[in-house]
Amino acid sequence: MVMSLNITVRLKLANRPGALAKVLNIIAQEGGSLGAIDLVTATPAYVIRDLMIRFREREHLKELVQTLQNTPEVQVIQVVDRVFTKHLGGKIEITPKRPVENWEDLSLVYTPGVAVICETLAQEPELAYKLTSKGNTVAIVTDGSAVLGLGNLGPTAAQPVMEGKAVLFKQFANVDAVPLCLDVHEPEQIINAVLALAPNFGGINLEDIAAPKCFEIEEKLRSLLDIPVFHDDQHGTAIVTVAGLINALKVVGKEISNIKLVMSGAGAAGVAIAKMLLHAGVRNLIVCDRKGALSRHNLPPEPSKAWLAQHTNPEGRQGTLKEVIAGADVFVGVSAPGLLNREDILKMAEKPIVFALANPEPEIQPEEIYDIAGVIATGRSDYANQINNALAFPGVFRGALDCHAKTINDEMCLAAAYALASIIKEQELSAENIIPSVFNDRVAPVVAKAVAREARRTGVARRVSAGVPGEMI
Repeated sequence: MVMSLNITVRLKLANRPGALAKVLNIIAQEGGSLGAIDLVTATPAYVIRDLMIRFREREHLKELVQTLQNTPEVQVIQVVDRVFTKHLGGKIEITPKRPVENWEDLSLVYTPGVAVICETLAQEPELAYKLTSKGNTVAIVTDGSAVLGLGNLGPTAAQPVMEGKAVLFKQFANVDAVPLCLDVHEPEQIINAVLALAPNFGGINLEDIAAPKCFEIEEKLRSLLDIPVFHDDQHGTAIVTVAGLINALKVVGKEISNIKLVMSGAGAAGVAIAKMLLHAGVRNLIVCDRKGALSRHNLPPEPSKAWLAQHTNPEGRQGTLKEVIAGADVFVGVSAPGLLNREDILKMAEKPIVFALANPEPEIQPEEIYDIAGVIATGRSDYANQINNALAFPGVFRGALDCHAKTINDEMCLAAAYALASIIKEQELSAENIIPSVFNDRVAPVVAKAVAREARRTGVARRVSAGVPGEMI
């Protein structure tokens, strides 16, 4: 079994001065980062404590436990993986909204009362948004072909991620979300499965499906379904990235229409970010893949990359990432760790904006460039300015569900980005504060309101019947 690097160690220590200090010194020497220390019980002879510890290397964890076991007056009672503990029994459940406490309740929520609801929906399917869970329920669909940064792990291994996503939907936007981890992998199979399941849901969130098939799946489902289909790895990332860039440009005093922006990564996230950047007003955008800058002078065979080559790089620049980044105002990375160094950033324009979003290790470590970058953002929670999809998808779906949207279009996504950026007020803006925290309770409501408003403006919000079904009976 694979262990995480986040553990709780329960120790029995001699109840005398210096015993805990000895343990803390051992933890520091082994490279552990100490969290909370809880007292479990104490007697005149001994104390039992729980110590929460994080590590960067698995070897250090093993060495710590071994050292503690060999230390006099220290007994290791238990080592618990805190991540596994949080996942025991899964992270979600279904609970009824209507109590069934007697025969009368049963006859109303189930047979015979439910029959009239079935007949009503057969005549007016649109009322499913009010009379079933459809109006507040999203399917989280994956085939497990691109789980986090771990690759093709399959549907079973993808389940914990989808459950986690469902928790965030509920926590941040009160949206009910159901993980659907499909054991089919061809685009047509996934499309057919989603089409068959779609009547149950008010929206479809595609997740952790590998490129390039994710493009085909989303495009086909959006054309066939009359409910929103949203690939979070693409559009969620794009919304938060653009929101962060809007505020970062304010910090360094530059206009979006005048900047040179170089991007590393032409996968699912890269394509969506590039399209939204163009929609937001970026004119000089160069996208690089492993081979270098994409250009209309040398079109790649993949349709998604060919589109980028035809619609970006207006000057037809060619060369590697390290070559074309010279003079750039902004770098956005959604690719791989360690691609850039300090010298590369020094070649950029004055006060460069660096969004190194590769996870868990960024394209360049922030510590290398703090003194030369105007603004730095990463995908990690242990640095300032985390570009986190959880800032986008709960509010986007909340807004789409609230107005019974038929789709989530580009205008709604860009509105979400500007709304998210607006949460950081002018007086709060700084190089270390360009994007709100995921725990800011204004995020989802503000984004939802902007998304619903733009859905109505662009004509994709349904006109819902007024009143409450059944109130005249």
